[in-house]
Amino acid sequence: MFRKIIPSTLIGRSIIIIFVPIIILVLITALIFYQTSWNIISKRLAESVVADINVIVKLIDDNLENYAIDIAKNDFKMKVIIENEVILKKSNSKINRGILSKRLQQSLLNLNKPFSYDLNDLEKGILIKIQLSNKLLIINVDKDRLYSETAFVFLLWMIFASLILLLMSYFLMSKQLKPLKRLAIIAETFGRGLDAPELISVGSYEIRQTSQAFNQMRTRIKRFLKQRTDMLAGVSHDLRTPLTRMKLQLSLLKDEKAREELELDIKEMTAMLDSYVSFVKTESPETIESIIINEVIKECFKNVDTKIYSFNLIEKDKIKTSGRPLQLKRAFQNIIDNSKRYSNTIKIIIYLNDDGCNIEINDNGQGIPTERYEDVFKPFFTLDPSRNKLKGESGLGLTISRDIIRSHGGEIKLDKSDLGGLRVNVILPI
Repeated sequence: MFRKIIPSTLIGRSIIIIFVPIIILVLITALIFYQTSWNIISKRLAESVVADINVIVKLIDDNLENYAIDIAKNDFKMKVIIENEVILKKSNSKINRGILSKRLQQSLLNLNKPFSYDLNDLEKGILIKIQLSNKLLIINVDKDRLYSETAFVFLLWMIFASLILLLMSYFLMSKQLKPLKRLAIIAETFGRGLDAPELISVGSYEIRQTSQAFNQMRTRIKRFLKQRTDMLAGVSHDLRTPLTRMKLQLSLLKDEKAREELELDIKEMTAMLDSYVSFVKTESPETIESIIINEVIKECFKNVDTKIYSFNLIEKDKIKTSGRPLQLKRAFQNIIDNSKRYSNTIKIIIYLNDDGCNIEINDNGQGIPTERYEDVFKPFFTLDPSRNKLKGESGLGLTISRDIIRSHGGEIKLDKSDLGGLRVNVILPI
């Protein structure tokens, strides 16, 4: 319950950390003010009004009614009406308005005369009735004499200041969090294999430190990838020259049996070098373009011999996305070639769901043991113990495919196919 109330964003939580103490401070201040300051102010105002009423009562008792009415109007902010031969009804109700009502009642008791008061409509004033022997004194006291608006003005200013502080906090925090948002975007871009720019170090010390650490990590990763690519490219290039010389020398060899064995070894080495070159190509830069996944899959089956292989393509959705078309085609081609190598029936399903674009490649081959699902993605790993590279099993096909798919922000999952073989599920973001 508590987790649902707390915002998930950093800026929301930061504002709560700042604003909740301010609200608590306002509530505590208001409570203390009403229990102390407002109590004292109400008492003093009520005593002042009752003292003025006492003066009016004495003037009336001295038969100076007109003088009392003038003083009440001009000096005391009161309207006085005197009704003769009227008795105050005891049934008149008193409307309780908290501290003000309590203090007014306490002060009127000091007159030692029957009274009633009405605080129902402060805008029209406070109506006070006092019984004087055979006369009824009706006094309408201006609300400013008993009611001070400074308390509410004080609270309004506190609320207004809190809102201003909230807006300032939001503005300042959003400025501080912009570098973090940019860091998340660039990290996501770099994680998908795109060319992400360096992160500008701005903001607080901790955020600048995080940006610098990310830039250093980005530089190291790019340096490592370049070194790996250059190494594989160099090895592939350097080994082709001696292999070419070996082929020339092999043609001069008279021993047929020895020549055939050496030819097999040379072909195996050539197949391995071709795999290395293919692996290096996945690291080479390529422009991101708008592509249709359905068309990429169809390109992989253009040269399939329909007499040998049964191919079924189910297109539930036509999927448009962006990526590197040559690399994606190479990834799908590697997967399809694996299926062709061990089966003769291939079913591909293309559809969309909440995860993104899904391409299921099913075959009726012998499949892969469940415990080997992760092993087949390791470089140079093959299920064939002989590791016969003449079969095309360089051990890099699925490795290259997963690298390409992951560089596009996707993933490859293996499962058992409903055709009896292997199901390769490729998930790509849209």
